[in-house]
Amino acid sequence: MAHSENLISLIYLSSEAVPFSEQDLIELLEKSRQSNAALGMTGMLLYKDGNFLQVLEGETEKVLALYEKIRQDERHRSLTILSREAISHRDFPDWSMGFRDLRSPDTVRRPDFSHFVDTSLTAADLSADPGRARKLLMFFKEDKASVKSVGAC
Repeated sequence: MAHSENLISLIYLSSEAVPFSEQDLIELLEKSRQSNAALGMTGMLLYKDGNFLQVLEGETEKVLALYEKIRQDERHRSLTILSREAISHRDFPDWSMGFRDLRSPDTVRRPDFSHFVDTSLTAADLSADPGRARKLLMFFKEDKASVKSVGAC
């Protein structure tokens, strides 16, 4: 992995331009994991009601290039960067891309599920407090079983 002085964390929101089926999400996740592993990138992707919240971690140039690629992807619209910061360590070092579908019945039935995670993944809800987006991503980091496959959604 890269030296820590060259690492950044970028958290952004986007909305789907056309509805994603479960198969579309599976394909997106599989491609993301392969690509991110090859680039030495880590992160987490949350999905709910047509919106994505993602954190990307890695070398600055690679993270920014990937974000630009996502920004150009016609499947995404309304991209909003919530946070971009230099980091000394990765919060998701073991995941080329963790994933959680917040619509999942398994998520809603979790005993620790709260109104905090029941929020929508929109700029209106998260732009005013980017720290809230990071807390939401970190909430699901603790539940490794839920982020290993889309089949869990």
